[in-house]
Amino acid sequence: MNDFEQTIDFIRKRYNTKGFIPLHEPRFSGNEKKYLSECIDSTFVSSVGKFVDLFEKKICEYTGARYAVAAVNGTAAIHISLLLSGVKKDDEVISQPLTFIATANAISYTGANPLFIDVDLDTMGLSPNKLEIFLKEKTIKKKNNITGKFETYNKQTKKCISACIPMHTFGHPAKIDEIKDICNEYNIALIEDAAESLGSFYKEKHTGTYGLLGTLSFNGNKTITTGGGGMIITNNEKLAKLAKHLTTQAKVPHKWNYVHDFIGYNYRLTNLAAALGVAQIEQLPKFIKSKRKLAQEYISFFNSSGITFFKEPKNCESNYWLNAVLLKNRKERDLFLEKTNSKGIMTRPIWELMNRLPMFKNCQVENIDNSEFLVDRVVNIPSSVI
Repeated sequence: MNDFEQTIDFIRKRYNTKGFIPLHEPRFSGNEKKYLSECIDSTFVSSVGKFVDLFEKKICEYTGARYAVAAVNGTAAIHISLLLSGVKKDDEVISQPLTFIATANAISYTGANPLFIDVDLDTMGLSPNKLEIFLKEKTIKKKNNITGKFETYNKQTKKCISACIPMHTFGHPAKIDEIKDICNEYNIALIEDAAESLGSFYKEKHTGTYGLLGTLSFNGNKTITTGGGGMIITNNEKLAKLAKHLTTQAKVPHKWNYVHDFIGYNYRLTNLAAALGVAQIEQLPKFIKSKRKLAQEYISFFNSSGITFFKEPKNCESNYWLNAVLLKNRKERDLFLEKTNSKGIMTRPIWELMNRLPMFKNCQVENIDNSEFLVDRVVNIPSSVI
């Protein structure tokens, strides 16, 4: 039996089924139906209701963030975070080419352009070393005559680099403390795309709490789900209040008048979705324990295999949202994908690099050797809570 067949056999035994095994499916084993019923009985099923506030409170308690603002999805949370951090039309926002499309799309919503810096092989997240090299060699600092603060400009494009969005890939934390220090040095706002990393900690601090703002996702395939939903987390009270205001159409509170003082967005999470979220976060510690146990079993299995399992980086406690393996090359990767999927085991390659997509092909890209290495080799394997 070869490595591929052994892997298929191991996954089938671990999930104890002869049927289809999805990549990551939700688990509803707590108070989901109870809270949804309460929500329906209350008639508050839209963006007003007790479960929205309670879900935000529980996210704060779990992550250690002072404030949380629920949004309709993770992409909307990134969009609002970019606006809150001061990103303007024609600015540039640093991100990584190896990311989910939502990160780059949200940058585009603001009228800014993504600028792609490579990832590290040990985290699959933005490389602080390559970020620092780029900023030292290819940018210049200029004082803003209006604010009196300096800004960082790209020497090549002459555009202001106003923000940086690293992503914690598959729940594995990037070297976010180093990235934060570099961004502070160049006065670049740091927004963490922590969509995949609820339950992940870097140096005992939850992902999403290092930057000015962090964003979470509760899509149907995430560790906990609200069907579709997101969250902005921050320690900045002013930004938290403005985030809630902008996500509710920027309506000025009044007993009956409709007055709006900003261009707002219909981005607020519904009470129905939040009811699901409250039930799910009650089970989050149990889910994380199960996922980390599964990862350890994968590690033990792949230790005697010709396939490399991606382990949590140094100083990290990962949620192992999606378990990942590295094949020898693209040919082996494609063969593995074909074999597993044909046997009813859902596996998926990592995302196509953003700079290879038609919408972002003209964006500036620095040396991305690591990203190109990973995109040819990484495959996600079944990771559902057991």
